[in-house]
Amino acid sequence: MPALLLDTCAIIFIAEGEPIEPKARRAVLAALLGEGVLVSPVSALEIGMLAARKGIAFRPDPATWLRDFLDRDGVRLAPLAPEAAIAASFLPPPLHADPADRLLIATSRALDAPIVTRDRAILAYAKAGGVRAVGC
Repeated sequence: MPALLLDTCAIIFIAEGEPIEPKARRAVLAALLGEGVLVSPVSALEIGMLAARKGIAFRPDPATWLRDFLDRDGVRLAPLAPEAAIAASFLPPPLHADPADRLLIATSRALDAPIVTRDRAILAYAKAGGVRAVGC
């Protein structure tokens, strides 16, 4: 199975044992046994912001919580290439302006790795052909 890129929401749901859609669960399990599950450095920023601004508790702290997730078998850090960062500014419409989502989408496209997400805007963008996605 090709690699999958996890959106930040998917990372949180999986790490916390929250239910995800059966199709997404099968895709993640297959990717773990195949080319791997990818986590973008952008998600580290989003997790930090969720902890700092929204008061969401990541135990024992956000950095350790994320490191523990990255230490799981089959999970690896995705590159955040400058080319993907620039491409994020030129994604074809329709897409909102959230820079984190744009970076995740551009990374997904650059790595040819579908993104696993519950984000309605990303899923709508996928439906319009802008990125491959698996709803979770």
